[in-house]
Amino acid sequence: MSRSPERRRERLAVLVPAAVMAAIGLWGLDRGGMWRDEAVTFQVARRSVPQIWHLLHSVDAVHGLYYLLMHPVLAVRPDEVLLRLPSVCGAAVAAGLVGALGTRLCRPRVGLWAGLLYAVTPMVGHYAQEGRSYAMVAAGVMGATLLLVRAVRDGGRWWPYGMLVAVTCVLHEFAVLVLLAHACTLALARAPGKVWRGWAGAAGAVVVVLLPLVLVSHAQARQVAWLTAPDAETAGQLVEQFAGPSPGVLWPCLALVATAVWTPRGRRGVSLSAVALPLVLVPPAVLMEVSQIHPLYDDRYVLYALAGAPLLAAAGLDRVAGVLGRAAGASARLRPGGRGRPAPGTLLGAGTAAGGPGARTPLTGPRAVPSSGDGVALAEPPRATVPPVRRDLPVPSRPGRHGVALAGVLAVGGAFLGQLPLLREDRDAAHRPDDLAVVSATVARELRPGDAVLFLPSLERRSALTYPAPFRGVRDVALEVPAAVDGTLYGREVGPRELRRRLAGLASVWVVCAPFALQPTWTPRNATERAKLALVTRKFIARKEYARGGVILRLYVRHENRPPARP
Repeated sequence: MSRSPERRRERLAVLVPAAVMAAIGLWGLDRGGMWRDEAVTFQVARRSVPQIWHLLHSVDAVHGLYYLLMHPVLAVRPDEVLLRLPSVCGAAVAAGLVGALGTRLCRPRVGLWAGLLYAVTPMVGHYAQEGRSYAMVAAGVMGATLLLVRAVRDGGRWWPYGMLVAVTCVLHEFAVLVLLAHACTLALARAPGKVWRGWAGAAGAVVVVLLPLVLVSHAQARQVAWLTAPDAETAGQLVEQFAGPSPGVLWPCLALVATAVWTPRGRRGVSLSAVALPLVLVPPAVLMEVSQIHPLYDDRYVLYALAGAPLLAAAGLDRVAGVLGRAAGASARLRPGGRGRPAPGTLLGAGTAAGGPGARTPLTGPRAVPSSGDGVALAEPPRATVPPVRRDLPVPSRPGRHGVALAGVLAVGGAFLGQLPLLREDRDAAHRPDDLAVVSATVARELRPGDAVLFLPSLERRSALTYPAPFRGVRDVALEVPAAVDGTLYGREVGPRELRRRLAGLASVWVVCAPFALQPTWTPRNATERAKLALVTRKFIARKEYARGGVILRLYVRHENRPPARP
């Protein structure tokens, strides 16, 4: 049989999901303003390489490689679309690799279904449009998983696997948890000692490469001090995100996953379940467990684990299709003229006439005849006469593979339609926690050159760093050293005494503040932040307020300059 049709199906199982993912990622990519995390990528990646390197010694080392990769991208044109385009490419590559993995572990239609289901999952679509590293990390993990399967099945070299895992982990260090998932895969596959030694060597090299980054990022752990310990509700939310938040998608998907996981025991080798089940369970479970002691968990950190869910769902759908196909075949054989019964007027059924596995003839082997020598001579048996097969009898047709594959694609299309409102909503900039473009537009409309501005806390300076044009000519009262020069994200501010001196001669000041900074329960740790809060609340009074893009802009005037009250 020619391999070209099979190879064509294998290529389609990779290319179609990648193309669909690219289309979903590009849809609404120019949604508008950046939010806070994207803003960090934007302003850091536009610094010079020495300035980026300077920054990584004090903060954000975990994203250092990503910033360096984004530096030449944003050098082409610094805008929101180009900022997010690498994530779209990463998500498209990941979807194609999910298809390749399903094809490798099962068959092309399973790869096609899994890749498409991955592409239409809202969580994947969300991070495909984020100017952060998570979609690219998912692509790296899927590539490494495919290399693991090839090394185990084909006895290939382990250095490509180790190299890709190392690069992916340096891109984001929590990707190292995939090594635990891969170890579980080898255990479930009952891999021989030679495979374990090869994998252990590659995994050890990854740990050695990653160790310096772990030590540096551990010293910068205050960056994730806002994280809290996950609970049962957090786990339930992750299940919904992995399988699909829409109830019409969630429960069928979970049922298909359960169908795929149920496998008779005693099988050896790398199966789809042995790969996908540890991938979807181990990294989230380990990170959640560690976070009970030291909170580190966020769902985006384990985005790469999501790929296990569509792989299992596609395998479950394939199993259901197989059961239905066998039931349809058995029903067809029971009908008159079916292939399981001899047709009227023939000695043998169509399958046995062709010498099939069930063929029976009166002469089943050579006939023994007397011989003049020792032993028994074997004579050629007479040829069996097989009556011609009647062509006028109806032969039930088996369900075509193309029809089954198309039915699965239609099912995934239904999942896409069910989650389309979520995908559409996600393309609205207001769906993000904040929109710094809206904040800057408000500043451009309300502030004039020479006006004083105060950022409370200092991280709200990100709106000025991301969209600097509206802030040109405005006096940043608290800033001492700009961020790029200081090697920090938001710059170095003056001390409380100098801040009081600078504010002493001002009749009014604009404050760009986070909503939590206005809560009476907020007590900043930094002395300058405490001085800002005390000065604006004791020496000034709010005159105007604008709430835009998740940020509050207030105009404060001094008490003694307060206009007289109306009679």
